[in-house]
Amino acid sequence: MANDLFSSVYNPDVLSCLANLSNDEVFTPPDVVNKMLDMLPQELFRNPDTTFLDPACKTGVFLREIAKRLIEGLAPQIPDLQERIDHIFHKQLYGIAITELTSLLSRRGVYCSKYPNSEFSVTQFDDAEGNIRYRNIKHSWVNEKCKYCGTSKSTVLGGEERGQTLESHAYEWIHTLKLEEIFKMKFDVIISNPPYQLSTAGDSNGGQAKPIYQMFVQQAFILKPRYVAMITPSRWFSGGWGLDDFRSNMLFENHIRELHDFQRSEDCFNGVEIKGGVSYFLWDRDYSGKCRVVSHSKEQESASDRLLVESGMDTFIRWNEAVSIYHKVSADTTDTVSRLISAQRPFDLPTNVVSHEKKLNGDIELITRGGKRTYYPLKGILKNKDVINKYKVFISKAYNGGDAFPHQIIGKPIIGEPGTCCSETYIYAGPFASKQEAENFCSYVRTKLFRFMVLIKKISQDALQKVYSIVPMQDFTKEWSDEMLYSKYNLSSDEIAFIEEMIKPMDGGDTDGD
Repeated sequence: MANDLFSSVYNPDVLSCLANLSNDEVFTPPDVVNKMLDMLPQELFRNPDTTFLDPACKTGVFLREIAKRLIEGLAPQIPDLQERIDHIFHKQLYGIAITELTSLLSRRGVYCSKYPNSEFSVTQFDDAEGNIRYRNIKHSWVNEKCKYCGTSKSTVLGGEERGQTLESHAYEWIHTLKLEEIFKMKFDVIISNPPYQLSTAGDSNGGQAKPIYQMFVQQAFILKPRYVAMITPSRWFSGGWGLDDFRSNMLFENHIRELHDFQRSEDCFNGVEIKGGVSYFLWDRDYSGKCRVVSHSKEQESASDRLLVESGMDTFIRWNEAVSIYHKVSADTTDTVSRLISAQRPFDLPTNVVSHEKKLNGDIELITRGGKRTYYPLKGILKNKDVINKYKVFISKAYNGGDAFPHQIIGKPIIGEPGTCCSETYIYAGPFASKQEAENFCSYVRTKLFRFMVLIKKISQDALQKVYSIVPMQDFTKEWSDEMLYSKYNLSSDEIAFIEEMIKPMDGGDTDGD
């Protein structure tokens, strides 16, 4: 009976349908779960003492797929099926649901009943929770912010602001200092697809949401299991938004044994767009060394055993094919164009700055969104005023264009004549001694090699000063082309082909119309 009931819930697979939903709390397709489980030593599934925890259950798919492997792997040691199922569900599988709804869904997916003490459950517990728990935890406010997750009290949209029947999304796993007391036991494997972000004030589209997935990973490390496997957005590769310490620990401690990276999230989660892509990893407590890096795309995948941080870098190079290009281009580079690039909001003028369509006395030309040229009073400029009457090159501070390749990577450069400035939409490069030098710099920006080197550091649509930090400086008394650069850095035909495959041509127009 138990065998028939356990098997019957997999056809049709409702979790495969749920995995197509788009949400910050992305459901995990069963095939992705199994690829993550494939990273683990398979003898774990033949050991009756191995314990597994999913600290962010949504559908129970991780625990369910682990159960299937244990049911097969423990058959020689525990021949009786019901005895084997009872042992697995009572002593090896544990979960913490993120909401009350997902606790019910997880129990239904794992125990075949949302109440594991009912007659329909494949294994009998004394209570309706089993080993998949949910607690409606409250945020702990200190100076209007939660001391655990850092979210602002004014942005909480759950139960604490809208009634006791709604969840506060204060996830138990990241709202405690006593993790070991949740189940009062140690775990061999912690595996999950945690919630990715919390909304912040003024955020209506998720663009400024605060990442929280790193907190789930860090909490897992605190318990010191043998293995941690999680799938998260890939933005931690380059840091920012409170991710710098997390990135440093992940990249430099060399405990990650295997990393699978999807530049396009749709190649992992069908129909779900997550800017910067997603990745999953296997962290091994007792391992230190090179990582098996697998880069995925619809067309192909490549694998390489390498350290996660190359010499001279502070970020992860996502493409295995790009590593040799990086080393060749940076081998003799001591000076980069980042020293020419301004900080964000270079003239302290916001994107929505109020300007004039017609030039008034004392005005200078202002470049705003989409390359639109308006006018603004010179006396109103308080930052970088000395650059206004020099030649410079404006480049948009952000460029999207989608995640598909080939990609333009950054916006088209715009020559800034003396007497010009820009709004926050742009940053500038310069100043330059002459218009010819500014135009030669633009020729360099339009090369595919320049933008490929930017791509190595650019993990999101933002293209601020740091993404130019490995682009080598050139002599701007002359014009540049890819042919000249490929020859200068002695790139192979395969390396050139990869750059050409990744980067779109950029014509000489001065705006993309964005």
